[in-house]
Amino acid sequence: PRSYHRMEVVGNFVAQLVAPFLLFLPQPVAAIGGVIMLGTQAYLVVSGNYAWLNALTLVVTFAAIPDSLIRALLPGLAAAVPVAIAPPPAFTVAVIVLTAAVVIMSYWPVRNMIGAGQRQRMNFSFNRYHLVNTYGAFGSVTRTRYEVVIEGNASDDPAEDGWREYEFLAKPGDVRRRPPQVAPYHLRLDWLMWFAALSPSYAEDWLVPFIQKLLEGDRAVLRLLRLNPFPAAPPLRIRARFYHYRFTTREERRETGAWWSRELAGEYLPAMRLSAAAGARR
Repeated sequence: PRSYHRMEVVGNFVAQLVAPFLLFLPQPVAAIGGVIMLGTQAYLVVSGNYAWLNALTLVVTFAAIPDSLIRALLPGLAAAVPVAIAPPPAFTVAVIVLTAAVVIMSYWPVRNMIGAGQRQRMNFSFNRYHLVNTYGAFGSVTRTRYEVVIEGNASDDPAEDGWREYEFLAKPGDVRRRPPQVAPYHLRLDWLMWFAALSPSYAEDWLVPFIQKLLEGDRAVLRLLRLNPFPAAPPLRIRARFYHYRFTTREERRETGAWWSRELAGEYLPAMRLSAAAGARR
């Protein structure tokens, strides 16, 4: 429902734009901000699984939870929680210097983020030390889902209709396969395949070498997949096709047993042989 979607958007804004500033305020306000962020990250781990981005945020957020709250919630760990002691002067000075450096280096990223239109730069470094950058997993969130489906053919005849799909561990492929839950484990190859569908530029450096390994029947690479449709010998040709995926409705799911509905959107990569893939890689 539209009202639920609006509530979700507002909740994300509060958790990501308001709660982080609460971490710098005295207790118990900092703890409230930390709990909000912890709950949001737990939700994202289950629903989106942004891997190390979730883990990094969780580690930082836990620092805002006071020892008294940890002892109250987990009395069995009370003895394991060390008593806070005053930091040495050298540590305090180092923190102040680092904080000042971060504030100074934040000027350029903040100026970039408050800019408008095409002047904004995402995933961009503003200094040679690559510190305090405008990093973001996504410049924008798409409303449609496209997937790259890799197919192989054991025949070298262009007219031969014998294309079979490679199945990945988690990414959408077979429309009848239920989406698996892998969080918090992160499947790097499946993640990269999703980004390849978002933009071919994301796959320029690794997709053709990956296809070359499939044509060679490389065992280490094949272990990254759920299903190898050519167990006896690698195929002679491999191509990649572009599909538009969407979840089936409840009625479609009941009638067809499929979790996904897909439509062919075009060709992503033409059929390649081993010699062509090796040449393209060089």
